Amino acid sequence: MKLQQKIVKLLNIKKIINPKIEIKKCIDFICNFLYKNKNIKSLITGVSGGIDSTLTAKLCQKTVDKLNKKMKKNYYKFIAVRLPYGIQKDEKDVDRSLKFIKPNKTINVNIKNAVMSSVKSLQNSGITISDYVKGNEKARERMKVQYSIASMKNGVVVGTSNASEYITGFFTKYGDGGTDINPIMHLNKKQCVLLLKKLKCSKKIYTKIPIADLEEEKPNITDEEALGVSYEDIDSYLENKFISNKKKTIIEKLYLKTLHKRDMPINLNIKK
Repeated sequence: MKLQQKIVKLLNIKKIINPKIEIKKCIDFICNFLYKNKNIKSLITGVSGGIDSTLTAKLCQKTVDKLNKKMKKNYYKFIAVRLPYGIQKDEKDVDRSLKFIKPNKTINVNIKNAVMSSVKSLQNSGITISDYVKGNEKARERMKVQYSIASMKNGVVVGTSNASEYITGFFTKYGDGGTDINPIMHLNKKQCVLLLKKLKCSKKIYTKIPIADLEEEKPNITDEEALGVSYEDIDSYLENKFISNKKKTIIEKLYLKTLHKRDMPINLNIKK
């Protein structure tokens, strides 16, 4: 089996989707998780103002609204977490997303002091980290905050990674890659946009150019620049469509290079 077929089979991305059906599938997935875990009362997601976090958060809120209506009481709660590093340049995008999501509760935690404290502690121990590694510090601090909130609110952290990011390893290990459930993992970037359109999301949100904004030395570098390939090409690859050999090679190199991000920690029972 060729590597592309192996990857396509792994994530089972459909070439054609019905957004209405996919929205229901995502909500049912979250509902079933909550039914099986009766002690869970809240869903927590970091909202950045981008496509994936906006979609995930909206699905969480719709799930909570559905269950509370069925139970005729406000048992479940969705908590949106704003996690700026200092002054957030695209703060208006976050405001726009939250207006669309209408979360039960919003918590704002500025991570800059925590990250700088970590950087300083490492320096005091003789370790000076690069700007890239500092970016990973930011992602892990954001996830740490979400888990602290989840622990205090009987909640779980809901991930925002889609298939296009997951397969290329475009996430931080134990940062945005460390979550409890991932309702949109079976969708590529293009399909996430289709779901947002169906949910009547603002066009300004689903047309926003994806930027991770973790590196200070490259503040405006887009995801596609960092990856070296467009999301359109990654989506086509996942749909088992034809793309040039050059682009296919880039995607497969990214997949193989980041295998460790998708694997369980190595132990005696796991053969590599």
